[in-house]
Amino acid sequence: MKLSELVAETDASRPETDPEVFDVVLDSRRVRPGAVYVGLPGTRHHGAHFAKEAAAAGAVALITDPQGAKIVSGISIPVCIADDPREVMGVAAARIHGHPSRSMGTFAVTGTNGKSTTVFMIDAALRAAGRHVGVIGTLGFLVDGQPIDVETTTITTPESPDLQQNLVRMREAGVQDVAMEVSSHALVLGRVSGMHFDIAGFTNLGRDHLDFHHTVEQYFEAKAKLFTSQLCRCAVITIDDDPGRRMAGRALDAGLGVSTVGFAEDADYRIVSHRPEATGSVMQLAHPRGLLEVNVGLPGVHNLSDAALALAMIDQGDVDITVAASGLADVVIPGRMQPVPLGDDAPRVYVDFAHTPQAISSALEALNYAQRAGRVIVVLGAGGDRDPDKREPMGAAAARLADVVVVTDDNPRSEEPAAIRARVLAGARSVEGRAVQVVDGGDRRSAIETALRIAERADVVAILGKGHEKTQQLADCTINFDDVAEIVSAWERGQA
Repeated sequence: MKLSELVAETDASRPETDPEVFDVVLDSRRVRPGAVYVGLPGTRHHGAHFAKEAAAAGAVALITDPQGAKIVSGISIPVCIADDPREVMGVAAARIHGHPSRSMGTFAVTGTNGKSTTVFMIDAALRAAGRHVGVIGTLGFLVDGQPIDVETTTITTPESPDLQQNLVRMREAGVQDVAMEVSSHALVLGRVSGMHFDIAGFTNLGRDHLDFHHTVEQYFEAKAKLFTSQLCRCAVITIDDDPGRRMAGRALDAGLGVSTVGFAEDADYRIVSHRPEATGSVMQLAHPRGLLEVNVGLPGVHNLSDAALALAMIDQGDVDITVAASGLADVVIPGRMQPVPLGDDAPRVYVDFAHTPQAISSALEALNYAQRAGRVIVVLGAGGDRDPDKREPMGAAAARLADVVVVTDDNPRSEEPAAIRARVLAGARSVEGRAVQVVDGGDRRSAIETALRIAERADVVAILGKGHEKTQQLADCTINFDDVAEIVSAWERGQA
């Protein structure tokens, strides 16, 4: 299409020349002839500094902000200037790829904890109902449960050109519905601009990403951006905490249809009872047309909330939830309360991504909720170069619910690991009124070995923080580190 068509209905300026455009690209190294290059401000360099390289590679136009326009003064290709070039990029990427999401059902999930779990539950339930489903999120890109190779630039929600391009791939693969995580970063940085979701869901709000958002209130407002008429048709909100009720009110004020979920008496989809089972939980879910018994193949009350949210979202998509619910019985989510089998004489061991005080509490409550005779032993640490003020609360959350707390390294990044551990240890040791053992486990491999060495057969061990991640980020390098593989190796060494 013409450049003028690409940026129509945005605030971008219209240059005098109007070339044909075939792609929208954020990374100058991925420019091909006919592409529009988008030069954005970065943490170290402004993308406009690479505009000449992009033009040499065949870019036919540049979209940037006023600062970028000054940097590229005199460039040979037309320049579209916008106050918010990320917003323009999202709209342009959707338009150049033919709005692929409009030909599929789209489910978006945001919140602090439970996004990946809820998205995987939507996937499992929809596939049980006979649908072909794509998944986008922290755990990667999948089609009908199988990973697909993609080149992307972010962890959870891709930048808009990557997102739209991979939606095209999913559509071409026969996908009927897409379930995706939408992070607060994505909402602030315009990664889902140009999208319009059929159903948007909200899990909960805790303390996370304050290194980026600075305050919990700013964090809430970032999440609230999803629940507007510009981005979604209807909202499904978990209302078991105050932020959830507030979010439901915000969605109503935005003119959306709103359904509520949770244990609350006034929830439209209400968990009326539940019980633990050997491999998960069973809940009774009251919904607008009756009562449904649901087997959920993950332990813990927090996973029941995510399951209820997934089914409520699917119900808004006009899929039979009686059939869809059967898909939740055997759901397996990498790094989310993932069991690690070690044999009949071994303790039960789980790996989970919990890395906030709220998520740590939920994970350990789940293990206490499940039938057990022994102790709960937890291994956890806090990430470096991230919100430092959540470190003591993370340690305290662990000490309130575990019998043994082994503090270790997460992804220390540029910080001194021992200094991070000291703050988590201080939080754990501040808890009074419980006979809890708190240990500095040192590096992560050593800490896992310590936890397994002291564990007895009746105990349960939770390795928290990194979940599905396969690497560990240190000050000067990134190393291969898979919690599941390390657990198995440590157990085998201990049995030798």
